[in-house]
This record gives sequence, structure tokens and C-alpha cells, in this order.
Amino acid sequence: MKVVVLHSEVREGAAWDEEDVLVQAGAVSNALKELGHRTIAIPFSMNVEATIDRIRDVCPDLVFNLVETVNATGRFIHFAPDVLEYLKIPFTGSDSTALFTTSNKILAKTMMAGSGIPTPPWITVRGAARPECLPSSESFIFKSVWEHASVGLEEDSIASVETMGDLIDGIESCRGRTSGDCFAESYVEGREFNVSLMDEAGRPEVLPIAEILFDDFPPGKPRVVGYRAKWDANSFEYHHTPRSFEFAVVDRGLADRLAELSETCWEFFGLRGYARVDFRVDRNGVPWVLEVNSNPCLSPDSGFIAASERAGLDYRSVIERIALEALRSTRNSKAVVA
Repeated sequence: MKVVVLHSEVREGAAWDEEDVLVQAGAVSNALKELGHRTIAIPFSMNVEATIDRIRDVCPDLVFNLVETVNATGRFIHFAPDVLEYLKIPFTGSDSTALFTTSNKILAKTMMAGSGIPTPPWITVRGAARPECLPSSESFIFKSVWEHASVGLEEDSIASVETMGDLIDGIESCRGRTSGDCFAESYVEGREFNVSLMDEAGRPEVLPIAEILFDDFPPGKPRVVGYRAKWDANSFEYHHTPRSFEFAVVDRGLADRLAELSETCWEFFGLRGYARVDFRVDRNGVPWVLEVNSNPCLSPDSGFIAASERAGLDYRSVIERIALEALRSTRNSKAVVA
């Protein structure tokens, strides 16, 4: 096949999380070439018309969609699948609707809460007009509505809140770090898990579940996977938050519940291709969905690839399966329309 590897445009001086998309594009392109396909890498920019022209000139059989940001923001992540749906070209990963609804954390949490999927209580500035709106919580974590990859998230993103003024100040401080909309979420003290899923003939296969460990974190240091933990190789957090795939016998029921909730999220949001669901499990053993990640990172050292390797799949096999499932789902959708 002729495959376009579509990725975010990365400008000079970009942050670590943005530069990582070039690592993904290179690794995916190499895997596809090893599988016998011809690849052409194309950056997706705000000049959508020029991007469309470049894709049309190539006339690909498939687009491998790795676009995570447009104009350095996750707010426009759905632009790429929107364009590919308009062009009627098969592409990997979730469609534009699923990407939009899962990437907007407030919309995703509202939908999950309305359907009974457990997600921590939250509040926005718009919802902070009355004291009774304040969820009952000892502390809150302040997050970006749109940005992923832990952008703007560090241990000082967690704070005790006693008044609406404290909450609004925390949200505004978060906005200053991320240059976008933010919200406050009840902080769940406990364990953290990632559940990766991959399409298997239209059904989600749950890959081995990973727990993020907080090794040697001193007392009082918040146990959160912030930006440094993911991207700063010189930081304490980077070297002390390993993932583990080992589950004790007493945790087997918890593992089953995490898998069940992840499959529910896949079906509820209409995910496709591959995904990852992030959880916190509180001190009572109750799991809470933090985020649903459509099209998670595919760098060779990413959590999704680690889970795939644990399941016995090498990198090339993962890329091949994602590509073939994209073509299968496209054929099936055409058959339904017909």
C-alpha cells in the first residue's frame, strides 16, 4: 500500500511532548516499510487547504493518523480525522467524533457521569457561581480541558481548597501554565492504572494492565504522573514512576473491574483502532476513570507499546494490526451504507 503518515507539525523550539510525535512518525514509517508498504510523511498544519492538496497529490490507500496537536494545541485534534472523513480516505484510530468527545475532558466527564461510568467530581469557573457547587473533597487537582501528555500538570497542581476564591485562583493559575481552559477535579488519593485496548475485528481486546508505581516518593510528595514524570529524563519523577504488569491474587477482582470499565468506555465513546483508559483507584478499592485517550502515543517506549509487548506483540505487529483494522472498519462501514 501507499500510506501517508500524518503527524502534527512541529515547530522549532517545541516542547518535549510535541517533539515526540516525530519519534512516533519515524517508528511507524519504519515499521510500515518493513511490512512492504511505501510511506510518505506529511505534517498537518493550520493551513488545512495545503494539507488537503498534499494528501490528494499522494492519493494514499491509507492514512496513519498521528496528529495530536494542531498549531501546538490539543484543542484542534479532531481536525485531522475531519479532513480525512471529508476526503473519504481510510485512516487509523478513532473518528473525529470520538476524538473530540474524549479529548475535551469536561465533555467526556459529563458524558461518563451521565451514563454511570465513575469519574471524579469536577467543577469549572462557569460552575463556580454558588458555594453549594463545590464538590466535597479535601484537595483538588487542576487540569487543562484540552491538553494531554500531562501538559501543565505537576505536583503543585494539587491543592487544598476551602473557598470558591481558592478554587477560582487554582483554575486561573492552571490557565497560565497551559494557555487554555482548565478545571478542578477532586483528587483521588490512591493507586494509578493504565488500561490499553486494541481493535480485534471490531471488538476491543484488553491488553495487560499496567500500574504506575511511585517508588521512594517521600512522605507528603503528591503521587501524580506529571509532565516531568513523562518527559524530563533528568527528573526524580521520571526515574521513580515505573510501570508494573504484576497483579497480586487479591487484586484480580480489581483487574477484572478495570478491564470491564475500559471496554464500557470503548463502546460508549465509539472508539476504534486503539486506546488507553487511565484510572485512579481510591483507598477503598473503587476505580475512577480519569481520562479516555483515543489514539494514545505509539512511541516505542510508550505505555501502549509496553502493554502490547507484554501481550506478545512486537512493534511491527502492532502497527500492522492497527493498519489492517482501519481498512477492515472502512470496508464494513461502506457495506452498512450500501
